[in-house]
Amino acid sequence: MAAGTDDSPLGERKRDHLRLSLEADVGFASLRTGLEEVGVMPCALPERDLDEVDLSVAVWGKRLAAPLLVSCMTGGVGEAGPVNRALAEAAQHHGVAVGLGSGRVLLKGGDAASFSVRDVAPDVLLLANLGAVQLHEYSVDDCRRLLAWCEADVLVLHCNAVQEAVQPGGDTVFGGLLARLAELCARLEAPVVVKEVGFGLSPADVRRLVEAGVAGVDVAGAGGTNWARIEGLRDSRAGAVAAAFADWGL
Repeated sequence: MAAGTDDSPLGERKRDHLRLSLEADVGFASLRTGLEEVGVMPCALPERDLDEVDLSVAVWGKRLAAPLLVSCMTGGVGEAGPVNRALAEAAQHHGVAVGLGSGRVLLKGGDAASFSVRDVAPDVLLLANLGAVQLHEYSVDDCRRLLAWCEADVLVLHCNAVQEAVQPGGDTVFGGLLARLAELCARLEAPVVVKEVGFGLSPADVRRLVEAGVAGVDVAGAGGTNWARIEGLRDSRAGAVAAAFADWGL
């Protein structure tokens, strides 16, 4: 069976990620998002009628009911299909954007069905997704194919250096990615967005990404799912390394 299909090592990893996210404690040890410290200043005199309030915004050719994104989650194995379809249906219902999980499996000839959501979300701003480190392996034309297969409007590249470093057999060739990213931004017809996966993007990183030509960033800050801990639960040797990142990030 081709690499990337359900019984491949990549498919097994995807299933582990889903299972551990549901069953294990994979949050940060004590670090929180910081949102619990943020409040909204009350306004007793708004001087605006409620029916004048409009949260909608135009983003990359699509109008969203509110500037909200259901960020990239999963894909590539049969178990991921219902998750993606449920998220896409919810995004369609509420008029917000939604992202798919890593399309690397698709490019390896794996399970395409789990990425097929356009029939339940025909109007949403849809984001396809690929690991930034995979730019060493895949070309601009491959990225075009991924967008076409997913019927997506935007390509997201996720930066997950810590996860890859902890993951047994992870892709850790991080050198030269910024130049490849800049080339992709210059040549790809669709907008390119860069996201982290739960450890955050520093101001310096964001500046470099903007200079490279990205159309947007998803900071994906710390305080939610900790992917170092997930990888640490998959391998006992990786667990000791993962413990160092139990409360690491922005």
